[in-house]
Amino acid sequence: MAKLYFHYATMNAGKSTMLLQAAYNYRERGMRAAIFIAALDDRAGQGRVASRIGLSSEAVPFNAQDDLFEAVGRMHGEEPIACVFIDEAQFLSPAQVWQLARISDRIGIPVMAYGLRTDFQGKLFPGSEELLAIADELREVRTICFCGRKATMVVRLDQNGELVREGAQVEVGGNEKYVSLCRRHWDDRMNVEAASSGGFRCD
Repeated sequence: MAKLYFHYATMNAGKSTMLLQAAYNYRERGMRAAIFIAALDDRAGQGRVASRIGLSSEAVPFNAQDDLFEAVGRMHGEEPIACVFIDEAQFLSPAQVWQLARISDRIGIPVMAYGLRTDFQGKLFPGSEELLAIADELREVRTICFCGRKATMVVRLDQNGELVREGAQVEVGGNEKYVSLCRRHWDDRMNVEAASSGGFRCD
């Protein structure tokens, strides 16, 4: 049976690299892979997925109002699709997560969604929350904090490299704007330092 998978991680864990490699594996075997990416993420250009190590691929951009079940069904009718890939899945609406579930349940196409679990304030993105609730399989993509522990959180920096504690949940950026940290050091930066102005130590 086809399944809905959610591969989640913090920033810079290699999610896009994994997606592109998996999609390539399908294409190498003569099977069609459909790749979608949130339209608001245009860092690599509109409708394009790119990884930090130089891999890239064209993708179908989606907005929160788009019906992905209808879009995939139409594409599948034109030419069979073996797997659907979603990059930046945290930007999905909850309704779109259910559309992905219906793609696997009703059309029989596996769906591989890759995205962040939480934002810079440690809160779940709506799309990620829905994926955590209904995905058939959850797979954590790991990266590390500067201290060597597993990074599970991310902080946002402003244009001067200063920590941001408030603001909009969605602000697209890369290494220049986000830093992945373990829970302890995220707490140090976001809460402990704010209260005591203590140093940012790794001990």
